[in-house]
Amino acid sequence: MKQLLLMGLAALALAVQFGCSPGKEAPTGDQPLKVGIVYDKGGLGDKSFNDSAARGIEKAKAELGIEVVQIESMEVGDYESNLREVADKGCDLVFAIGYNMEKVCDTVAKEFPGVKFAIVDGTVEQPNARSLHFKEEEGSYLVGYLAGLMTKTNKIGFVGGQEIPLIKKFEYGYLAGATAANPRVVMLPSKYTGDWDNIDVGKANASVLYGSGADIVYHAAGRAGLGVLREAAQRKKYAIGVDSDQDGEEKGFVLTSMIKRVDFAVFETISDLANDKFTAGAVTHDLASGGIGYSDLNYTREAIGEENIAKLEAVKQQIIDGSVKVPASQEEWEAVRPVGR
Repeated sequence: MKQLLLMGLAALALAVQFGCSPGKEAPTGDQPLKVGIVYDKGGLGDKSFNDSAARGIEKAKAELGIEVVQIESMEVGDYESNLREVADKGCDLVFAIGYNMEKVCDTVAKEFPGVKFAIVDGTVEQPNARSLHFKEEEGSYLVGYLAGLMTKTNKIGFVGGQEIPLIKKFEYGYLAGATAANPRVVMLPSKYTGDWDNIDVGKANASVLYGSGADIVYHAAGRAGLGVLREAAQRKKYAIGVDSDQDGEEKGFVLTSMIKRVDFAVFETISDLANDKFTAGAVTHDLASGGIGYSDLNYTREAIGEENIAKLEAVKQQIIDGSVKVPASQEEWEAVRPVGR
């Protein structure tokens, strides 16, 4: 009996030492965060949106030592099962990369209240979810401003992936910037691929715009937008890339790229969780935070010229300090567009 009593006291002492109640195993040391990520249908290798998210994950692996579970979605119908699968693998945090996962992320977040979720470009109003938003219209205004300075035909174009409010932010920010730089600019009717993956459709859409007189075409079409860049090079015209720095895809023919730092948002979210700073709700990244911008112009700087780059930087500061208001929709553009446009 005395021996049993001593054993019980020893067990209690261990429990107190490790901060857990009797009957639970003592911790064996800090475990790395386990982070799940479900990529949008465009997948890795899009050199755009998904690849930017992947860079954030790789940075967190290198600097924070996280463990990663990742899945590339083949079809839209895979989103919900993929999110559920990574959440069920013991992940501390799960990323849904893309607006189209909004509804299913909300569903899965409810099912796994002990797991944190983060969605890029969507809104999930659950107590365990963060919504990562960007002011894409601000970066689009800048690349549009540059297009207005550089166009020779005074005709520009735009190719989007889906005709949804998110992509309208790119379209109308671009239009507003171009016309602010050059009142003579006309934007041809925008094209939409309806598919984030189809490079051939992106190329065909760009062909119509270039064939109609545009000498600069901006895309916000994911992997399909690579077709826009290829068509620009083939015609020796300019394209404008998106999300990641795509300037090197067709060197000298990508005027600039509108940088959307999904990598920054992903890394910041993981870092916040690692440091017990994770909060639910919306987090918005913009020019002022460095979450939005434009590329380094490694292949077009000379053609653009330092005078135009200085003008671009001045406009950037005006957006940051609020003296330039950027429209994010057709309704906002209608309210601010110059008379006669």
